Amino acid sequence: MELKKSAKADLRKNSGLYFVLGLALVMGLVYLALEWKTYDDAANYDISMDVEELLDEEVPMTEQIKTPPPPPPPAAPEVIEVVEDEEDVEETVIESTETSQEEEIIEIDDIEVEEVEEDIDVPFSVIEDVPIFPGCEGASDKRACFNEMMQKHIRKNFHYPEIAQEMGIQGRVAVMFTIQKDGSIGNIRMRGPDKNLEAEARRIIEKLPKMTPGKQRGRAVRVPFSIPIMFKLQ
Repeated sequence: MELKKSAKADLRKNSGLYFVLGLALVMGLVYLALEWKTYDDAANYDISMDVEELLDEEVPMTEQIKTPPPPPPPAAPEVIEVVEDEEDVEETVIESTETSQEEEIIEIDDIEVEEVEEDIDVPFSVIEDVPIFPGCEGASDKRACFNEMMQKHIRKNFHYPEIAQEMGIQGRVAVMFTIQKDGSIGNIRMRGPDKNLEAEARRIIEKLPKMTPGKQRGRAVRVPFSIPIMFKLQ
């Protein structure tokens, strides 16, 4: 048996009309919501100013700037006394320092200037009169005699230090000394490879005899002299 539906019970009937009406209603509500405007109530705000509260506040007073007093006027100039031309004014007389022909000129004797001896050192190689070693007084070449006597003195008093021999120390010691203005020996200095060799060189030079001092322009001067002493093991 075939079932039949009633025309009143058909739900799809007029569905298109209802859809269009619903769509129109929704669009109208959306439009009204977008165009709806609200305004604030002006009566809710108090725009009046509280003048009493403003007057109660302390308003700072503007300080008055004190200007310094003006400087005092300059003092009046002193009264200048005017001297009349009639009064006599004493004049200062300046005497001339020039001598006249009538004055006698006193001659002053020549003043003797005492020469101060200069304390200088003159090297042995350039001194005019070399120091004279004892025994060279009659030698014609006192410079050569001095050197020869120095070598003899070193050979005579030479002694090789035992400690230097044991350690195998040898070399040359440069000795420098000064023949003073009185002929004595001073200012002895040494420079060598070992202190024991330097001490032996000093001992040899200290045994030098007193000499006749060297002279420059007729005056005794100090004469520096240097000589090497060789220490060589056999």
